Amino acid sequence: MNVLKSIGLKEMPPGLSSEEAEKRLKQYGRNEIIEEKKESAWKLLLEQFSSPIILLLIFAAVLSGFTNYFQGGEYFDSILIMMIVFAAGIAGFVQDYKAEKTIEELKKLASPKAKVIRNGKIEVISSTEVVPGDLVLVEAGDVIPADGVIIQGFLELDESMMTGESKAVKKKSKEEVFSGTNVYTGEAILKVTLTGMSTKMGELAARMQEMKRESTPFQEHMKRFTKKIVIFTLLIILITFIAGFKKFGFLEALLIAVSLAVAAVPEGLPAVITIALSLGAREMARAKALVRRLAVTESIGSINIICTDKTGTLTLGKMEVVDEWFPGRNNENAFELFLEACYYCNDAEKAIKNSEEEWVGDETDIALKKFSLRKRKEESLKGFLRIDSIPFDSKKKMMSVLVKSDEGFLVFSKGAPEVIVNKSSEIIYNGRITSLDKKKKQEVLRKNDELASKGYRVLALAFKSTNKKPGKIFDKNLVFIGLVVLSDPLRKEVPQAVRECHEAGIRVIMITGDNPKTALEIARQAGIPSEEVITGEEFEKMKDEELLKALSKGVNVFARTNPFHKLRLLKLLKKQGHIVAMTGDGVNDSLALKKADVGIAMGVRGTEVAKEASDIILLDDNFSSIRNAVKQGRRIFDNIRKFVDYLLTCNTAEVMVVLTATLFLPFISLLPVQILWINLITDGLPALALSVDPARPDVMKRKPRKKTESIINKKLAMLITSIGIKKSLVILGTFLAVLPLGIDKARTVLFTGFIMYEFVRIAVIRFNEKLFSPKYLFANKFLLLSLAGSLGLQLLILYSPLSYYFRVVPLGFFEWTVLLAGTFIGFVLGIAIAIIINQITEEEY
Repeated sequence: MNVLKSIGLKEMPPGLSSEEAEKRLKQYGRNEIIEEKKESAWKLLLEQFSSPIILLLIFAAVLSGFTNYFQGGEYFDSILIMMIVFAAGIAGFVQDYKAEKTIEELKKLASPKAKVIRNGKIEVISSTEVVPGDLVLVEAGDVIPADGVIIQGFLELDESMMTGESKAVKKKSKEEVFSGTNVYTGEAILKVTLTGMSTKMGELAARMQEMKRESTPFQEHMKRFTKKIVIFTLLIILITFIAGFKKFGFLEALLIAVSLAVAAVPEGLPAVITIALSLGAREMARAKALVRRLAVTESIGSINIICTDKTGTLTLGKMEVVDEWFPGRNNENAFELFLEACYYCNDAEKAIKNSEEEWVGDETDIALKKFSLRKRKEESLKGFLRIDSIPFDSKKKMMSVLVKSDEGFLVFSKGAPEVIVNKSSEIIYNGRITSLDKKKKQEVLRKNDELASKGYRVLALAFKSTNKKPGKIFDKNLVFIGLVVLSDPLRKEVPQAVRECHEAGIRVIMITGDNPKTALEIARQAGIPSEEVITGEEFEKMKDEELLKALSKGVNVFARTNPFHKLRLLKLLKKQGHIVAMTGDGVNDSLALKKADVGIAMGVRGTEVAKEASDIILLDDNFSSIRNAVKQGRRIFDNIRKFVDYLLTCNTAEVMVVLTATLFLPFISLLPVQILWINLITDGLPALALSVDPARPDVMKRKPRKKTESIINKKLAMLITSIGIKKSLVILGTFLAVLPLGIDKARTVLFTGFIMYEFVRIAVIRFNEKLFSPKYLFANKFLLLSLAGSLGLQLLILYSPLSYYFRVVPLGFFEWTVLLAGTFIGFVLGIAIAIIINQITEEEY
């Protein structure tokens, strides 16, 4: 009711009934922007067959059919290639479609809330459920949920998204406001006139359709990567065709070139990366970090600085009044004014949320109101009518309200003690109002320092009485009442989370609007080292060079700051090349959240403006959720790098085997359909299973990777090349060992050897990742099942009528002995190569 009183309403208007609201929701539809140009499922499916990789495979199928036609043979090869290409396309479509649905689900979870008056009560609902005729309460930090008219109140709005002008626009009673605009300051009640696509924002969206599906950085990287693969493959095909033409003639050379094209292409790679990011976003959501863009699932893992708020993030954010302090003695009169100030200088109120009545508002306000109601019944505190207010401002660091009583008018103020003291000219001392001299000011500030140094949050309360209604500026010449002592304990899990961040090479900087001594004590409890604290006032006086020097000396605590200090600090850190995550919850925090490499908004106490500007929303406002998100981000990047290693090693070996056979053997070693089957088996479930591998034991003990670091770094390139060569030599060795038994047996051994080598390559990768111990060996059941499935499908081809279509023959005891021996040799050599490369380079895998 405080907001209603502030805007001049004496009682709660009835608003719409639940029945009427439901009726209008059916009539007008949900209050949301419809993305008309959103790609259909059919278009998404067709896109799977337009990538350079798939087009190259289709080209290979056509060439295979062409050679079969002139050789008078059957078309099974080309038909099977097309079938497998189609299967790969369907798999890619399913994965992309799931990723699209994941983003939609995340958007729903992040949808803004609106405070509406229905059935004579305040209810908190999703903004999509707002209907024409609804009465909506808005205040600083809110996003206007629909087009409407101000019934009563005053607002300063950011309409830049509509007009392009960043200047704040002032709106008063009977003036229009528009959906999607941000409230800077003020309080008002609106009557909704238009919702959804009928709003100005909806009309704009219908005309411009700006909302497009963006590729993640990994997808863009992989697009460039696959283009390089295609160009490289075409060059090798050309060279192989020329070499084969002289040896085998046109048709045979063309078939070899087709085989090589199929061998070089990792067709499942783009789809596996998309699904890995999508699964990562889901995991982060379960860990209370709601990702608003898929790209962030990997970029969060590369941050090396976290700039975090204190209240509610490092601390519980559950304020409780634990003590009060009054100057002098005999404070009965002061205590009554103290309770009235707590009650009236306050925007907390009860509202219906999720069908239950609960307190909504700032946690400090809720604590003060609960304290006043604990000490006095609400009826005894309802004698005044709130008629005006000066909202809390991060620069002024205080809030004031004007109330009307039977005797005249009263002003109640609360804020930072040093601010309230400077705004006061008198003080209640020993029960009497007297002049606030220098000695008494020092007494108040000493007590404030003493309490703050113990980690308490301290606010000062003041009042002023007047017979005449004051003007707009009524928060000066106040009478100091006393200090209210609030406890906001550190979250018990924060010290460990901060310690893990430090071990992971991530610096934690605390930025707070609280008292410097309180900030330093909370930092000490959290394990954030800082020899000193820089206040907002000092911050503004310092040059960039001085700030950088202080940061280099290890200053990690900034107190009495405002959002513009955050923005300046962020720019300085980024200028030094740091990758910065920034938390925020206020309207003005949106500037820093947008500029940060990863902007993190608070889901519980954050304003809708801050949430819209962020990349991640913390559903529990907890610092440890940031740590968890970083861990997930690193795990995702590691797993993507892992299956890139796995796929490209297989493809390197395939190219080398085909190319070597072409140059030195008088027959084709592997047929196109066999190579594509190998790729499908290796690029399919096993590769996807690697994307859900557990995090490495040292995932939070490594330094962050560089922003410019590619998926394939020097170390990974060495591993892919050396193990690819080793794999091709071992598999060619098994091929030559069985060749005396005939080309069909030898080709089947070669074909099966690639499938068997899946186990070897994955074992070496997990050894390199320190995931080879019994604890981790069976942690990824999906991987074990996929490997078993791959082997089962290969056995089905070998020992069923399908063998005819794949040109293979059943293998006997001798051939399996050769294969198992080769697999063992490959494993030993693979481990040896990994150990040697680990010694040569210190780069992370």
